[in-house]
Amino acid sequence: MGRTRRGPGEPTIIKKYANRRLYDTGRSSYVTLDDLCEMVQEGHDFVVQDAKSGEDLTRSVLTQIIVEQESRGQNLLPTNFLRQLIGFYGDNIQSVVPNYLEHTLDILAKNQEQLRDNINKSIEGMNTMTPMNSMGVFPKMPASLEELNKHNIDMFQRTMKMFTPFAATGGSDSDKEERAKEIKKNIEELQKELDKLSA
Repeated sequence: MGRTRRGPGEPTIIKKYANRRLYDTGRSSYVTLDDLCEMVQEGHDFVVQDAKSGEDLTRSVLTQIIVEQESRGQNLLPTNFLRQLIGFYGDNIQSVVPNYLEHTLDILAKNQEQLRDNINKSIEGMNTMTPMNSMGVFPKMPASLEELNKHNIDMFQRTMKMFTPFAATGGSDSDKEERAKEIKKNIEELQKELDKLSA
């Protein structure tokens, strides 16, 4: 797909019309949600605007892409994760969640790059290894990636549970103090894990 940008470092403008059609001004052609999904995966930045009002619709269109991918069986978001996420809408710690998610996904992306590099090195090294040795190395790599994903999801879910006491009301001062100590301990443990992952 050939794309042109509006200027150096500026995102491509995608215009959304009343008939729900999307027009890529960089390529001067209509595009689909699949095209936009591909642009995201290739690292192309874009902004979606209402063709009439100029309103920024990027967030809702990106959400549509996620719904579309999930409906096709590309399940990245576990049901329990979605339930917990929905539970935070309107909660008094809602403002904390976006920054935490961004930070966690940044770490996950960095780890996946490192794992991909390890997989590529293992594949390259297979040419000089005996069949027995290569069979011993290669099958372990996908398991590591799966293990990392599970670890990150588990870490996020534990963090969401960690914040739950903030929503609780009532209780004695000693109960509140105990919850505060528990939250502080959980934050310290998670910080240690994040430091290990980002190292």
